[in-house]
Amino acid sequence: MIRLQKILSHAGVASRRAAEELIRQHRVEVNGAVVTELGTKADPEHDEIRVDGRRLPKATPVRRYVLMFKPRDVMSTRADPQRRTTVIDLLARAGIRGYFYPVGRLDYESEGLLVLTNDGEFAERLTHPRHEVERVYEAHLLGVPDERDIHRLERGIVIDGRRTHPARIRVRGTYAAGDEEHTLVEIILREGRNRQVRRMCEAIGHPVVRLIRTRIGAVSDKRLRPGQIRDLTPHEIDSLMGSSAPARRGAQRSKGTSRPR
Repeated sequence: MIRLQKILSHAGVASRRAAEELIRQHRVEVNGAVVTELGTKADPEHDEIRVDGRRLPKATPVRRYVLMFKPRDVMSTRADPQRRTTVIDLLARAGIRGYFYPVGRLDYESEGLLVLTNDGEFAERLTHPRHEVERVYEAHLLGVPDERDIHRLERGIVIDGRRTHPARIRVRGTYAAGDEEHTLVEIILREGRNRQVRRMCEAIGHPVVRLIRTRIGAVSDKRLRPGQIRDLTPHEIDSLMGSSAPARRGAQRSKGTSRPR
């Protein structure tokens, strides 16, 4: 018998921490009974386990790791109560099926690189704060921040009573947009708080007008266009795991780039 959160993680449903939350929300059933205790155990070979009404397959799924260029006006969640398009919808249109979930998030108005996987342990490694995986953003700001503004971003901005971690800022240039002047800034973070880049820039009086995530860890791809998807290479998977070991067993090899239909 194995703890349910471990079964869900190995099945690619969620990380162990996220699986615990699914159990707390009474979204997991074993043999038709809703599970309410975190310590509940089950036999993945013989018990019928369901999450949100969907039965877990008995066979261990092939681990898969995909890189998507999320377009604007797409939710980086599995589902949306307002029925807006989600990244899972884009996977389905590209013919990629299974219980995938996004690793981290990009807000609805933002665009850029997002990793999706069915490997819960990989997702936890990539999102846990202690690993401080770099995220790089191109932020188009309204107006022209001065040196003091840039220094404030680099030092950290207090959001919800807590200062953000130090950031690296590179001003790429300014340009005219109608009657307004905009500034292109590269922002490198090692944490991922809710709408962090937008809130940091609002705090210095230069709100974001466009935000693009261009790199996650060592993974970037200037060839991907909004809506396009490709599998991560074994080297990229290893780099995100912070390991020089061979790529994870069962990882599906890169198949090139696809565009959702």
